[in-house]
Formats: sequence, structure tokens, C-alpha cells
Amino acid sequence: MSSTRATVRQYGVAVRALLILTLVLGLAYPLAVTAMGQLLMPDRAAGSLLRAEDGTVIGSSLIGQPFADTNGEPLREWFQPRPSAAGDGHDAGASGGTNLGPENPDLVAAVEERRAAVAEFEGVDPADVPADALTASGSGLDPHISPEYALLQVPRVAEARGRSEVEAQDLVRRSIERRDLGFLGEERVNVLELNLAVDGWGTRTS
Repeated sequence: MSSTRATVRQYGVAVRALLILTLVLGLAYPLAVTAMGQLLMPDRAAGSLLRAEDGTVIGSSLIGQPFADTNGEPLREWFQPRPSAAGDGHDAGASGGTNLGPENPDLVAAVEERRAAVAEFEGVDPADVPADALTASGSGLDPHISPEYALLQVPRVAEARGRSEVEAQDLVRRSIERRDLGFLGEERVNVLELNLAVDGWGTRTS
């Protein structure tokens, strides 16, 4: 009898502990963190969304996206992001990389193919194409490119937009994000934010 009573008591303690921890860790804590996020960093808590002038959400500053036509061909009037191995490319529901080693023949072939394609698209020597134009990020969703890759694209975008290269270069340089805390990471350019600034130019009419 005492053994049954002890067992029932243990189950009772376990159930109460489960309920309390569920309320504290599964309800109270998430609500508190969400409330703090909305209070202290409302923009980040909402997903760092970027909007067009009419208020339409066009993306997040945290997630890269393609600037291509319906056939997947890059559009000349936009700065292009780095390659993506997430799903069919920049798929936020299938974030990930290729997991191929640096000497994998498939990766080597893909890099060389991209090098030739980018060089032709930008009208530059293949040797001048920076590494981030050839390789995907680990997540496949990196929204940034290097300043070098952004500046490489200046002549094409400027021509397509009917603007001077000096204007385009100035836009890129003003879009460069510095190293975090002055020493962490590398300088970078957010492609979506840069293209949002470019969108204010309009397109060339001829």
C-alpha cells in the first residue's frame, strides 16, 4: 500500500513539475523575450523587413534573394547577389550549402562555369572575378557581397540605369557596412538594400 502511495506521489510531483515548467519555459519565457524584443528592437523582432515606398514588403535585410527574370537569367539593371545552393536558389525554406569539399570536381566545375558567366556578364577578365561571386554561402541565403564584387558590377548597372559610373560607385561606397565592433567579420554590402537605393533612380528610357 505504501509503495502504491509513493508511486502515485511521484507521478503527482512529476505532473506538477511538468505543468510548472511548461508554463514558465513554454509560455512565460517566450512571451517575455518577445515583449523585450518588440520593445527594444522592434525592427529586428519583426524580421528586419524592408519595404518599398508604397509600404509593400519586398524582403528582409537578413535574407538574400535573386534579381533575375522568369528564366533565371540575371537582370542587368540590378546588382546581383552571390550564388545560392538553397533549394533552387535563395529558397528560405531550404537553407543550406552544397557541402562539397574544395577539391570536389563538381564544385570546381561549377566555380569555373560561374567565373566564365560572371566575366561575360560584367565584361571583365575572368581573373578579376572575386571569390564571393563564385561560391555560395553556407546558408545559401547570405544577403551580402563584398565591396569588390559590388564595385565590379557598377559599370553594368550604371549603363542599364542611364547613370554615370561615379554615381553608382558613390552609391556602393555609401552602402558598405563596416566590420562589427571595428574588427569582427569583413566589410560587406547588403544587395537588397543597395538595390532598393538603386530603385530610386528609375530605369533608362530610350
